[in-house]
Amino acid sequence: MGEKTTRQKLILGIQHTLAMFGATVLVPALTGLNTSITLFCAGLGTLLFHWITKKKVPVFLGSSFAFMAGIMAIIGDSRMGDPDFLDKLAAVKGALIIAGLVYVLFAGLIKIFGYEKVNKLLPPIVTGPIIIVIGLRLSSTAINSAFYYNGEFSLKAVLVTVVILTVVICVSIFAKGIFNLMPILFAIIAGYLVCLPLGFCDFTAVREAHFLSFMDKDIVSQLLCIPQFKPDAILAIAPIALVTMIEHVGDITTNGAVVGKNFMVDPGVHRTILGDGLATALAGILGGPANTTYGENTGVLAVTKVYDPSVIRIAAVFAMILGIFGKFGGFITSIPSPVTGGISIVLYGMISAVGVRILINSRLNFGNSRNLLVAAIILVLGIGCDSIPVYGAVTISGLALAAVVGIILAFILPEGEDSVLS
Repeated sequence: MGEKTTRQKLILGIQHTLAMFGATVLVPALTGLNTSITLFCAGLGTLLFHWITKKKVPVFLGSSFAFMAGIMAIIGDSRMGDPDFLDKLAAVKGALIIAGLVYVLFAGLIKIFGYEKVNKLLPPIVTGPIIIVIGLRLSSTAINSAFYYNGEFSLKAVLVTVVILTVVICVSIFAKGIFNLMPILFAIIAGYLVCLPLGFCDFTAVREAHFLSFMDKDIVSQLLCIPQFKPDAILAIAPIALVTMIEHVGDITTNGAVVGKNFMVDPGVHRTILGDGLATALAGILGGPANTTYGENTGVLAVTKVYDPSVIRIAAVFAMILGIFGKFGGFITSIPSPVTGGISIVLYGMISAVGVRILINSRLNFGNSRNLLVAAIILVLGIGCDSIPVYGAVTISGLALAAVVGIILAFILPEGEDSVLS
């Protein structure tokens, strides 16, 4: 569409910032991580990704929902100010660094052996059920936040949830153009407005927040928190990278199809995975959630038909600027739990639905005993097991156990001629 002016690029960059915003800030709101640090890590991680991929791939890296189950398994209900929060954050930091290094390891293997050979370790019969498990493991948390307030069932909270679900459905189905890409953002705004007269909003965090985030001693404490490499946290979080890499490949393939270029070849999927992994490790060092490629921004590319990667980098800078302003982070912290709970019902359900979509698109035959058994065992282990003691205080999460067992079963069990529908 021709070269864009600086002003046009800035406007397009703002659109990309809005597209990634709702999902990116929701992850820290749900997990207890800091919103300002998260936005800063998303922007910085995106810039790092662009540098590693030779500035050729128009992708934005935002907060990954897939890692929330692992993060919440470690942090639980602990929040900044609680005596054990920084210790738990240190464990999450270390685990996310290891998760990023898993990406780096696979990037090296892909460079050496080729993507097709490495991909055989993670067939759809494993990745599909694992992604279903990730969403369903979080579902009880969503319901508790959506229908309960201060530990008690609340009809007011139910009302907020109904409003949020209605807005998400209406915007997703009926809105056009750029607005269709922001159902989460619109739902948060609507839910917040409903919460105001119901007395759910607490603006203490806004009043107490510094104008600049990094003047806040709590944020500084989180940034300076030294990562700890605790085996139980690593086993709960790092194996999720095996699944999100498949999501990454799908996003890069879709992005290339929209742009009309084969990014799997140039700059190469090994570079895109490397960029994603190093961005996740960087987020782990600073205290943000794991990063992932955002389909929302690919949707913006399709709508605007402007594929210039520099526009994404402008959006990344905007995200970093938003992260620097402390009052903004305080406002995000003030979002009431019924709002985040209502949004979570949609998001966690969509995560599981993505797993179902993988199974459908792969045309797997569930009349085949091997497919049925692998999926069944992954689902029961992943959902039924909270954590399993391994040695001493070391535990392995049900999600990690399901992933390991699923990979082994898919590798050793013969597929059979009827494994895939004709």
